[in-house]
Amino acid sequence: MTGATTKPKRTRTTRKAGPNARKSSQRADRRGDCSPHISSIAIEFLETLTIPEGPLAGQPLRLADYQKNFVRGALADEIMVGILSIGRGNAKTALASGLALGSAMGKWDRQPNREIVLAARNRDQAATAFKFVVGFISRLPEADQELFKIRYGQRLEAEFSGNDGGLIRVVPADGKSILGGAPTLAILDERAAWEREKGDALENAILSGLGKRGGRALIISTSAPDDANTFSRWIDEPPPGAYVQEHRPPPGLPADDLESLLIANPGAREGIGASPEWLVGQARRAIARGGSALSSFRNLNRNERVSTEDRSMLVTVDEWMAAEVATDALPPRAGPCVLGVDLGGSRSMSAASFYWPESGRLEALGTFPAVPSLADRGASDGVSGRYLEMQERGELSVMGDNTVPPGPWLAQIVRHLDGAPVTAIVGDRFRYSEFVEAIDKAGLSRVPFIQRGFGWKDGSEDVERFRRALFDGEIRVAPSLLLRSAFADAIVLVDPAQNCKLAKGRSLGRIDAAAATVLAVAEGMRRKAAPLRKARASWV
Repeated sequence: MTGATTKPKRTRTTRKAGPNARKSSQRADRRGDCSPHISSIAIEFLETLTIPEGPLAGQPLRLADYQKNFVRGALADEIMVGILSIGRGNAKTALASGLALGSAMGKWDRQPNREIVLAARNRDQAATAFKFVVGFISRLPEADQELFKIRYGQRLEAEFSGNDGGLIRVVPADGKSILGGAPTLAILDERAAWEREKGDALENAILSGLGKRGGRALIISTSAPDDANTFSRWIDEPPPGAYVQEHRPPPGLPADDLESLLIANPGAREGIGASPEWLVGQARRAIARGGSALSSFRNLNRNERVSTEDRSMLVTVDEWMAAEVATDALPPRAGPCVLGVDLGGSRSMSAASFYWPESGRLEALGTFPAVPSLADRGASDGVSGRYLEMQERGELSVMGDNTVPPGPWLAQIVRHLDGAPVTAIVGDRFRYSEFVEAIDKAGLSRVPFIQRGFGWKDGSEDVERFRRALFDGEIRVAPSLLLRSAFADAIVLVDPAQNCKLAKGRSLGRIDAAAATVLAVAEGMRRKAAPLRKARASWV
């Protein structure tokens, strides 16, 4: 834990203000701490410890910049909950364990009988943090070691008898085991991995107990697999009095991109955890294996919100970018065009993809309703200003108020073709009536509409035809941020028979353009593979 590190890509702090500030000050006085100096005392204490294990075992602990930033933020005045999201192996558990030890010893908390909770999904996982605590204790001066009593067995506890007493105890994710407690500090380790119901029950019990003694909570974890996870909600919607520090790279980058790897693993340059070379090598091995191995690497090592359960990427970023060519190198709009359409529902994106099977040219456009604005929508979807950038590039437009009107939108989409013939329109069969109305309003009633489903039957065939076309070099597209973003969020669910269907990798992900592209390319490849009909001979 030494030296300086890269600045985290996304670091947010939410502090409570206004009338509650006086209450927070009174609470600080009861703890016996002086808010401006708590973090300094904590950092100074941590750097008196000795690293208990690993390649640097026996050396003095030296905090990296990202670790000091978290200590300062989480222990700041009026902050009750500190949230840290970072890649695996960046010493987040060791850091939290050191803070637990300092709090138990009363280094900055003067309350008598201090109680520190180490909570995790199960006892074995919580034992990891407890092991760090015991390791730190074993390297303290002998006079301090004699003040500790370590208990193993059914209960894992470290009791400190000096300075009015302190107790560190392990609690698994069972809400009943913490009811009635009054912790002064709680560490919720690997929060994203907790079972939903039991985990939420334990968290609620801990947070309610913290209020009795003005305690703090540290919630630490690698990224959750989706936006619906409770840990994700802590990051995306932090309540007042919360400090958020998230080390997550922008989505859609290759798994072995070094700069983004170092965003998720800021300790790599400081000798904390894996080295940059190991991370790149592991990323390339995961890319070669694909599937769940790649998803797991992105989730755990790149700290991305990618699920690892019975799903995999539709195509990797590298596979998709192999189809991109310079604008002046695009093949012509030769032959008839297949139009794939994904009609957006209320407040969502509508997308269209244009595919010319004869030449392999692909184009895509997306449209959002005007409310909320693209800037606000980008903030709520966790992509910052990406939608505005797409609009500047001409890939994304705005139409309608709260919904995109299907008829006028489809007419606008067809004008993009500039007179090029459309041989078929492909869309979701469950939106058939809406498609018929939109096609009539757009003046395309003579163009056949092909109904396709997104379930296991049609979806599996379309996904495989699309993948085959991509891998065989049958798709050529200009660099498109809209498509890159869509394919970065597009995954496939796989059933036991290895059938797959398209799905979102993030609940807030926008895969509409990817869905439209799969429909258009799959239909184009079916038409390209169909045998040519010979003219019947006429006998006179």
